[in-house]
Amino acid sequence: MVCPSATCVVILAALLPLATGCVSHVARLEPVRAAFHRGDLAEAERLLARDAGQHPEDASVIALDRATVALAEGRPADAERLLRGVRDEFDLLETADPAAGVMMLARDDVAAEYAGEDHEKVLIRALLAVANLLQDGDDAEAYALQVAAKQRAIVLAAAGEDGTNPKASYPQVAFGSWLRGTIREATHRDYDDAARSYAELVSWQPDYPRGGELLERARGGHHSARGHGVVQLIALVGHGPFKADAVEVPSTVSLAIAGDLLAGPFAGTLPAVVAPVRIPRLLAATGIAAAVDVAVDGQPRGRSETVTSVSRLALAQHEAVLPTIVARAIARRAVKSGAVFGVKQGLGLDGTLPGVAVDLAGVAWQASEKPDTRCWGLLPDSIQVLRVELLQGDHRIAVSAIDVGGRRFGPIADVPVTVADGRTTYVLVQATDAGIIGQPVAGGRGPGVN
Repeated sequence: MVCPSATCVVILAALLPLATGCVSHVARLEPVRAAFHRGDLAEAERLLARDAGQHPEDASVIALDRATVALAEGRPADAERLLRGVRDEFDLLETADPAAGVMMLARDDVAAEYAGEDHEKVLIRALLAVANLLQDGDDAEAYALQVAAKQRAIVLAAAGEDGTNPKASYPQVAFGSWLRGTIREATHRDYDDAARSYAELVSWQPDYPRGGELLERARGGHHSARGHGVVQLIALVGHGPFKADAVEVPSTVSLAIAGDLLAGPFAGTLPAVVAPVRIPRLLAATGIAAAVDVAVDGQPRGRSETVTSVSRLALAQHEAVLPTIVARAIARRAVKSGAVFGVKQGLGLDGTLPGVAVDLAGVAWQASEKPDTRCWGLLPDSIQVLRVELLQGDHRIAVSAIDVGGRRFGPIADVPVTVADGRTTYVLVQATDAGIIGQPVAGGRGPGVN
C-alpha cells in the first residue's frame, strides 16, 4: 500500500473542495497591467482595491502593486508603508517550517500564503529606499544596506549539505550599491564607503557605463563644485516580468529532486514515465519605453542608463530554480495519484463502481491544479539613473520617455527642483508605453558642507 488509507481519505476530503474554477491571479493582473502601462493609474488602483477586497489571501502581492501605483502617483509615504508591511510578512513566512508534512506537499501552491520570489524580496528593499529618500531619507541607507544583506542571506540559505547551491549563480541587484554610494558620497566625508559601494556596483553590473566615473569621483573625494549641487534622477522604465501558466517537460534533474521530496510516506510513488506538468513560468515583456531623456532649463543633459535590469535578473533567478519548481509539480501529482490509489486499496474499491467514482474524483483533483501565478506584476523592466550637477538655485527638469530607437514619445513631464549647494536631490519618474506616467516627485536633500 502506498500510504495509510486513513491519511489518504483525509487528504482527499480536505483537498477536493480546492478544485475550484476561480480566475487565476495572472488573469486578474492583466487589466491592472494594461491600465498602469497606459498611464491610467486611477483605474489600476481601483482594480487592485477590488481584488484586495475579493481575494484577501493575496493581500501581500496586491500590496506590492499598489505600492508601485503609489510611487507613480507621487505618494512615497503610502508606498513605503505598503512595502514595509509586505517585507515583514515575507520575512515571517521564511521562518515557517518548510516540512509541514504530506498535506503541504499535496496542496496546490495557490492555497498557501504567497511568500514572494527571491528577486521580489530584494527589490522591496530597493524601492523602500527610494520611497524613503523622497521623504526625509532617514532610513534610506538602512534599506539600501538591506538589499545586499538580503541577497546574501537568500543565497546562503540555499546551500545544500552536498555543497551544491542552485542560487549561487544569482545575478545581484546592483541598484542598492549605487544608492548607498550616492548617499555616502553626499556626506562629503565617507568617500571610502562610497568607493566600496561603487566597486560592488561595477562587479555586479559591469555593463553600467558610468561605473568607472563613479569610482574615480569617490576615490578623488569629490561630490560637486562649490556653489553646485547634484540631481540624481531615478527612472523605473518599461514592463517588468510576470508569471504565466505553462507546461514543462520534466528533466532528469527535476525527477531526482522530486524523488527527494517524496521521501517518507509517499516514497516510491514517482512513476517511471512522467508526463509534462503545469508550472508558473516567469516571462518578460519589456514594453516600448527604453530610457528617459532629460533636459534642464531647456538644455539637453542626457539619458538615463540601466543600473539594474529587473527582467534579466528575475529571469536568470527563475531559470536557476526551475528544476525545483518542476520537481514540486511532479511530486504533487505523485502524491495525488498515491492518495487516490491508497483510498481505493484501503477501502477495497478496486474494480467497483465506487472505485470508478474515486478515480474520477482523482482525475478532477489533478486536472483542477492551478500553477501559482501570483507575482509583483507592476515592477519595471529596469531601474535607470542619471546624475546631473547643477548650479544652486531653482531649475526646471523636463523628462520624456524614449524608445529603443531613441525617439521621444508621450507627454513631457516638468519637474521643478531647488538645488542646494553641496546637496543631492532625488527625482523619481516612471516611463511606460504611455510615456512618463503619474506624478514625478523630487525630494531627499541631505546636509551639504561644500
